[in-house]
Amino acid sequence: MSKWKGQSRGNKLGYSIFIYLIQNFPLVFAYGLLRFVSFYFVLFSNKEHQYLFFNRVCKTNRFQSFFKIVQNNFLFGQVLVDKIAILSGNRKRFTYTHDGIENIEGMKEGGFLIGAHMGNWEIASELLDNFSVKVNVLMLEAERAEIKKLLSSVQAEKKMNIIAINEDLSHLIEIQKALDRKELVVLHGDRFIGNAKSISIEFFGKKARFPYGPFYMAAKFNQPISFVFAIKETKKHYHFYASEAKVYPALSSIKKRTEIVQSIASEYVQLLQNRVAKYPTQWFNFYDFWEEKK
Repeated sequence: MSKWKGQSRGNKLGYSIFIYLIQNFPLVFAYGLLRFVSFYFVLFSNKEHQYLFFNRVCKTNRFQSFFKIVQNNFLFGQVLVDKIAILSGNRKRFTYTHDGIENIEGMKEGGFLIGAHMGNWEIASELLDNFSVKVNVLMLEAERAEIKKLLSSVQAEKKMNIIAINEDLSHLIEIQKALDRKELVVLHGDRFIGNAKSISIEFFGKKARFPYGPFYMAAKFNQPISFVFAIKETKKHYHFYASEAKVYPALSSIKKRTEIVQSIASEYVQLLQNRVAKYPTQWFNFYDFWEEKK
């Protein structure tokens, strides 16, 4: 099974060129260059897991799936370009609509938002001007140092805080501090690294592996949980979705823990499947996560 390493593709020179285009020209120029770059990655990357995904989700043959893969990679690049543009102070270039923002605004005592690698949640949090609740995003900061430094140098002040996942589990302390301040913590529930513990759940009719950690962590702190998705609907328009916040029973025993974590994960995967079915080329999970190959 392919393993995700928590690191995006590309080098410092490539990022520098795109940053220059974004800061000095209309976005159409960056998108134009992106067509060639994304197609290059399509040609010279392992696409077997993407073929399997589009075959199962979109019911396409191998020839049709190739064009879905091209679109998938191009949209992924667009989201990265949009993210740089918005975080560097050009958010007025974009518009948004939302369903369920009131569900999050109602989480006055803090809680968890479990999202996915669809669209981009950083973009959503920056676009939602009326988003009054402080947001903390838990993520693996595995990006190469020179690229991280380059991106930080062009970004204006962020509305959200990053909580880095650390091997010493110190991120758990930061999560507790955020919850004590009655803030929100964003987790991603659709991707795991290496041999991390996972949950097997049916996804588009086949068993697939989803990370155990995010759902266990959200349940452990016994706070309200909302499932969120941010979708790119047009070149400069995003749509934000948030489910009604729900507090699950406390983890009173090992058996109860297993049942509750499985329940949270299953509800999340059902909503994720609905979103992916509607926007299949916007799910940016470029690795093999299905257990069943046939």
